[in-house]
Amino acid sequence: MRVRSRRYDNVGTALDRPLLLNFGAKETQRDYKSGQRGTEECLKLSWNLIPGQNCWPAVVIAAGLLLAGVIGLFHAWCVYSIHENLLWFSHLKEVEREISFRTECGLYYSYYKQMLKAPSVQQGLYELIHDNTTESKRTINILQRMNIYQEVFLSILYRILPIQTYLEPIYFYIYTVFALQTVYVFALFITSWLLSDSWLAGALSGVWYILNRVDTTRVEFTISLRENWSIPFFALQVAAITCYLRPQLKPIHQRVVLWLVFVSTFCFCLTWQFNQFVLLVQALIIFTLDCLDFFTAEQVVSLYLMQVLSLLLVWLLQFCNTMILGSLVLSFIVSALFIKHFQTGLKTGSFVIRVGKLALHTLLVLTSTFSINYSAKKILQLKSDEHIFKFIKAKFGFGATRDFDASLYLCEEAFGLLPLDTFERLAGTVLLYPYLCTLSVLFILLLLVALSNLSANGSGQASREKEDRTFRMRPDVAYNLLHTVFFGLLAFSTMRMKYLWTGHMCAFAAFGVCGKEVWTLYLRVLHCNTKTAMRLIRYSVPIVILAFLYYKFWPRLMEEISELREFYDPDTVELMDWIRLKTPKRAVFAGSMQLLAGIKLCTGRVLTNHPHYEDQALRERTRQVYQIYARQSAEEVHKVLGSVGADYIVLEDSICYERRHSRGCRLRDLLDLANGHIMDGPGENERDLIPASHPRFCEAIKTDTPPYSTLFSRAFKNKTFHVYKLKKLKKKNKAESGP
Repeated sequence: MRVRSRRYDNVGTALDRPLLLNFGAKETQRDYKSGQRGTEECLKLSWNLIPGQNCWPAVVIAAGLLLAGVIGLFHAWCVYSIHENLLWFSHLKEVEREISFRTECGLYYSYYKQMLKAPSVQQGLYELIHDNTTESKRTINILQRMNIYQEVFLSILYRILPIQTYLEPIYFYIYTVFALQTVYVFALFITSWLLSDSWLAGALSGVWYILNRVDTTRVEFTISLRENWSIPFFALQVAAITCYLRPQLKPIHQRVVLWLVFVSTFCFCLTWQFNQFVLLVQALIIFTLDCLDFFTAEQVVSLYLMQVLSLLLVWLLQFCNTMILGSLVLSFIVSALFIKHFQTGLKTGSFVIRVGKLALHTLLVLTSTFSINYSAKKILQLKSDEHIFKFIKAKFGFGATRDFDASLYLCEEAFGLLPLDTFERLAGTVLLYPYLCTLSVLFILLLLVALSNLSANGSGQASREKEDRTFRMRPDVAYNLLHTVFFGLLAFSTMRMKYLWTGHMCAFAAFGVCGKEVWTLYLRVLHCNTKTAMRLIRYSVPIVILAFLYYKFWPRLMEEISELREFYDPDTVELMDWIRLKTPKRAVFAGSMQLLAGIKLCTGRVLTNHPHYEDQALRERTRQVYQIYARQSAEEVHKVLGSVGADYIVLEDSICYERRHSRGCRLRDLLDLANGHIMDGPGENERDLIPASHPRFCEAIKTDTPPYSTLFSRAFKNKTFHVYKLKKLKKKNKAESGP
């Protein structure tokens, strides 16, 4: 897709909250405890406004929630406007709109379109459960294989609501995705508000999220990507966990918040196939804080159970998808809970003894996790996620670098290390500096508190007295600190995962600017830690930052939103129109995964392979189909394509003569390496590679000479695509030998 420019000549102060760190002063401790009662009342009002109580906290909460909604809606409007102006979406033909859903986005949206075209909801569900168009010669359960319940739900909702006359299905879909961005910003607002007890932090986190849009979201051009559905629910889950971990939360409030944790975790798991890996990182955070004595046993078990129940419910809805049962996170949680139950006295003894116990405990949990996971995968014969672990091993130098599946990921920029220019952009919006200051100060404090906790003997009055003489950190602050550390490390290792980190980064940095924790330490060093100084700095600094951001970035944001461009991809439009008008409805097409997803969406034709890669048989089929870009004989390619039922192959010059990647990462290079052949072009080759005995198929077939002209006939051609039809040799041979 190319984009062309269009040119025209005319075209209130929050309530004070308790100090969250205890530096040993008894007076501060009393202030902390008494302040918790105010926090408790505020939380109570946030869930259920009780008549007869002081209405000022309710006014503060209402104002904060209103502001959160306004900022969230503004962000949704921004991404909608950018999407509209980038493509001139409202003026496109239907086929052009559908082509704009690139790669796997088109595949997912095709099921929404399929559900709407079905005569009834029941018939649509039946066709998804018994699908024979996504993979030729196979009948698969789409609801089991892919996370598309959101498309099913939206299609049913569109049928029910009286909006068909004035809202097209595609707009209902994209408006829903953009509305989820409102939920995302709202969740970040609440998280930073809960941490800092100031909705100024929420406003700052929302503004930072919007201004760092390049690094916080890509929803405007990958609308139906699974992460755009799931990450807003993950942000809601983090906000709910933050609320659940607040000190002095009443049991009734705990139950309500735990319910919110469960619902948001379930929605997150239901909408993204990589949920298990994200929850594994979160489970490791909970495990670490449990070992360091930041969480109570009840909190740990409750959070683990919310994860397990969510995954099991998704497992049931996905028709017992074995990939969930064989996930590492389930094995880890089972191991952690089982060993925790039987390893008594884990948090007693001297410092050295406790460290030794924790080391043994960690070793037992990890050993048990891998043992259970290995056994589960053997019993279930699970290989769906094998390619992910191959990629991880190859990325860190522990696996074969010639593996085709692993190399596909390793050669994509999105799965590489986080580029350094990311930090330049984050620093340009004044986000990086307060984030690093907050992170470094609180991480040092976390270590001090952890040492203090491990030094305590865990029982009696002596433990409580010792606790009074040391630093303290709230469990919700500790969780968010490790959350940003763990997901930050994940983002450093894999750029695509940065969207799990940068949004929370905005909330965490805003908490550092508006909260008391960091400022208390700084003011104590300056010997001016007074209530007046604290209030002044907590409210003035964020206001100054907001004013600076408005002055510097508001004109730039408005210019970006108003920039007019246009979708322009005539070659793909011509291809889709030809397929739709000139080929049978049950014709089977082979080609690249990305293009075939668009063919299914725009034409409804049958595919040989597609971009949803979480199936071993599909990965093997994709590697076979991709031999059209390798050095293989015409007979071998015809045989492979015939075995998967292909009627047509679509060759792309952009792949056959690829220049986007460097040598060794071009698709044809990956195929040559996997086949043991020497790569094209100047450069070194490994010694065991041999020259291929055949020319590259995608080049040689264009000569229209035997044996290529014997086995294939040209059906369509333009500047970008070449379509060939497979000749049915069996019928021809029978006709020749008959008389």
